[in-house]
Amino acid sequence: MNDMHSTLARPAVSERDAETIARDCYGIEAVARELGSNQDRNFLLREPDGTRSVLRIDNPAFGDDARDAQHAALDAYRAAGVPVPFVLAGSNGELTQRGGGGYAVRRSEFVDGAPMLDAGYLAPVVLREFGALAASSVNALANLAHPGLDREHMWVMAVAHREVERCAPAIRDRALRRRVTAAADEARSVLDEVASDLPVQAIHGDLTDDNVMGIRGEDGRLHPRVVLDLGDLAHGWRVAELAVTASSLLHHEPARPLRVLDAVEAFHSRAPLSHAEARALWPLVVLRGAILVAGGWRQLEIDGDNAYARDRIRVEQAIFDAATSLPLAEAVEHVTGRLRPADPLAVPDRLGADAPEPDAKRARSSPVRSLLPEIDGDVVVVDAGVESRLLDAGRWLDADAEDRLVARALAGGSAVAVLPFGVYRLTRTTIDSPNAAATWPIGTELHVAPGPRLAVTTPVEATVSAAGEHGVRLRLGDGRYLDIDGFSVDVEVNSVLAPGTRVGVLPSASESRRLCVTLVRADAVEGASPPVDAVKEPDTGRSGLVTPERVPAWSALAHDPAGLLGLPSRAERDTSADEQRRREQILAGAQERYYEHPMQIQRGWRHHLVDTTGRAYVDLVNNVAGLGHGHPGVADAVDRQIRILNTNSRFLYHELAEYSERLLALLPPDSPLDTVMLVNSGSEAVDLALRLVQAATGRKTVVALREAYHGWTTAGDAVTTSAYDNPYALDTRPEWVHVADVPNRFRGTYRGAAEDRSVGARYAADLGADLDRLARRGRPAAGFICESVLGNAGGVLLPEGYLADAYARVRAAGGLCIADEVQVGFGRTGSGFWGFERSAVIPDLIAIAKPMGNGFPIGGVITSRAVADALTSQGQFFSSTGGNPLSCRVGLAVLDAMEAEGTQRNAREIGRRLAAGFRALAERHGIIGPIHGEGLYLGVELVRDRDTLEPAAQEAAAICERLRELGVIVLTTSERSNVLKVKPPLCITAESADYAVAALDRVLTEGW
Repeated sequence: MNDMHSTLARPAVSERDAETIARDCYGIEAVARELGSNQDRNFLLREPDGTRSVLRIDNPAFGDDARDAQHAALDAYRAAGVPVPFVLAGSNGELTQRGGGGYAVRRSEFVDGAPMLDAGYLAPVVLREFGALAASSVNALANLAHPGLDREHMWVMAVAHREVERCAPAIRDRALRRRVTAAADEARSVLDEVASDLPVQAIHGDLTDDNVMGIRGEDGRLHPRVVLDLGDLAHGWRVAELAVTASSLLHHEPARPLRVLDAVEAFHSRAPLSHAEARALWPLVVLRGAILVAGGWRQLEIDGDNAYARDRIRVEQAIFDAATSLPLAEAVEHVTGRLRPADPLAVPDRLGADAPEPDAKRARSSPVRSLLPEIDGDVVVVDAGVESRLLDAGRWLDADAEDRLVARALAGGSAVAVLPFGVYRLTRTTIDSPNAAATWPIGTELHVAPGPRLAVTTPVEATVSAAGEHGVRLRLGDGRYLDIDGFSVDVEVNSVLAPGTRVGVLPSASESRRLCVTLVRADAVEGASPPVDAVKEPDTGRSGLVTPERVPAWSALAHDPAGLLGLPSRAERDTSADEQRRREQILAGAQERYYEHPMQIQRGWRHHLVDTTGRAYVDLVNNVAGLGHGHPGVADAVDRQIRILNTNSRFLYHELAEYSERLLALLPPDSPLDTVMLVNSGSEAVDLALRLVQAATGRKTVVALREAYHGWTTAGDAVTTSAYDNPYALDTRPEWVHVADVPNRFRGTYRGAAEDRSVGARYAADLGADLDRLARRGRPAAGFICESVLGNAGGVLLPEGYLADAYARVRAAGGLCIADEVQVGFGRTGSGFWGFERSAVIPDLIAIAKPMGNGFPIGGVITSRAVADALTSQGQFFSSTGGNPLSCRVGLAVLDAMEAEGTQRNAREIGRRLAAGFRALAERHGIIGPIHGEGLYLGVELVRDRDTLEPAAQEAAAICERLRELGVIVLTTSERSNVLKVKPPLCITAESADYAVAALDRVLTEGW
């Protein structure tokens, strides 16, 4: 039956009327507050005891059969385990009542939570949950049969195109009206091809973010749980259920519509889609967006006082804009490529990327001459890729980097320089941006050396489909199109050309000339979709480039013309998933890896990392690379020294003494430390320091602080007490390790402001008591090891006076003091070269490593001669590669660069800028608790309550994942995993620091 052929005015029922209906039909006294609806009336009822329920006044267009079908569907949902609210019977025991002006009335239980419409940004896990819920819906309703399902209303997607045509005249904006109708026409043309193959069943029909109640999870986000409002229940295409759900998710981040493919994939894993359904999905998403816009305008035309409908116009517009922001052929390809349905539809002109190239054997014998038969000289392929050696030292950031690569290639005497199809270009990477740049070319660029005019010929048999002033489109025999742009055309449309037929002339020039060759599938250029050259750079003739997320579709829509041009194919794809599988197969499960879906990092420059697709990230965690990634001075030092000598430190060479002297010169003037012992890592440095204190004192016991990390060697792990790295740390320490209380003034036993010296004194007194007890038990302390800043706690600064007092007590007890400077040394705090300087102390031993080699393996211990010589009681010390000429030369290059580039000053200035930015965010976002640290060793602690300091650990993990999407790498630390650790390369700029703060602000604004 046709129960609703048009948009309808809502029932004329006021809040006072609703209260009367509640009293008359349900026997309750309640206060009514209207909720939004397009064509019905919904009211929240609140009784005096606080009990809440929802009253629905149905539009008269709905019949009793439709209501009974909805009740049957609710039973089916509950039987399948899909959460839905119960319909509450009226005073007479019936689910449907008659109230007010004879309207059909129903009352449902109130569901706690919030509509997913209000969720803001939807994390990948939430998108997958939405897809799973839509699948649960169709699975639950698959066998539902009821006369009330035989409905044909405007929201049934099978008639959506007709309804768009009917409602579109209400759209007052003419340009928008044309866009809506054109998009609907194109979507229908694709649907017509597969409609007969689409399964039909009972579907909810409006399973959107507005009709799904969200429950807040442990990660602080809303998660879709309860299905509401079955007013659009009817027989429909099964895939339409998913299309409606997916379309409703688009407005949460309309600039990235492909994110909803996570929901699509989750649906497919639980309710597998056929190829026909996969092909139909995005056209249905477009149609849904079109009818939302057209229907919204029509609703306002007939019910202008409907504030709900007026407010929805903005959201509906965003859905339509996002749904149509990609060419339809591309969007369809994204869906089918992501799902790979098991029953592919054979379409002659949908050839794969590996389709045989016409005349490929003949073309390969003479590179490019099938297109430019008159060229005289070599053809060279230019490497503008992510790992190009020609783009070191940040040259890829130069605006003319690509042109310089081409000029360099042609300067060598080559006739043509080729920028190939499908190779991610580092030259197009952008930094400090929430969006990945368009880096993947869908065509091949030929840069022809300056010289006389040259004939341009067709490399294959073809028919001229289109010809312009500067380019031609040729239709090949297999249905694909070959675009050649950048020359003067002299052929006419519909001309049939044999291979080698001239199509135009490349004019003479004193500079290089560009030709762009693009080979695409027919559906990428035909119909209403924007032609492929719509994504080319305007007025340059350069091949179009697409962002990494669009590559899966374009790698199928656009084919590599290399075979036609006689060139080897170099096309790339994102291999991060392959690398993850390889890693999981060959590496130990205990080896840590960042991120749920990690990117594959292949390049770094200063404080940026770049993945295989050319996406750049601000690196906020790599304190190992203190100078920054790819430092030229370090690279040159490695290159020079490795060509001269690299041997072990038992030989005599000047680099070892030179580097050791430079290190000692960096100590405070009153330092008694005069001896350096070099190893390969921070773990080895800590291990050696522990051996030294035990040898020097003749004692065994070492005192370490709780929540500390000192390394992975047997001894380093023994004094590592952090539950972040080992949940059983405190229960598994060896007998010779004593764990003392950590002086964390935010979360420890004693708490107070930074300037409150009593906090430090009380912690030190407790340490002194520990030392006394150890001595009484016959276990006097050999040494005390402490990070100069509590790194694993999140960059927490030691309380004022603590370290000086602690050192004094340890020394009075006959022990030695080890400063673990592996993370905070070398100017990271900004206030001094060494972290211990901010406490006005000098340790007996200093363990150093990470920043010493800027990522090169080097570590060491600085101590006094007396302590170092004590090791002779245990035999000779050596490290085969510790202190080798190469390591020392790298260390010297690092020290030179730190001095020349003012890294300590930058750490101080940018650290203050970052800390101020984070504190400003804390004024707006309650989830931010204390800001820890100093310089470029900071921690942003996230809490659920600032009074109780309940850790926001799950929120912190989710925030890190979202920041990665926005181009910022930051990770969590502390035993509670709720502190964002901020310890970037010391060269980070103010611009990148500001961007990182802004990105965090955006994330917190989106969801917390």
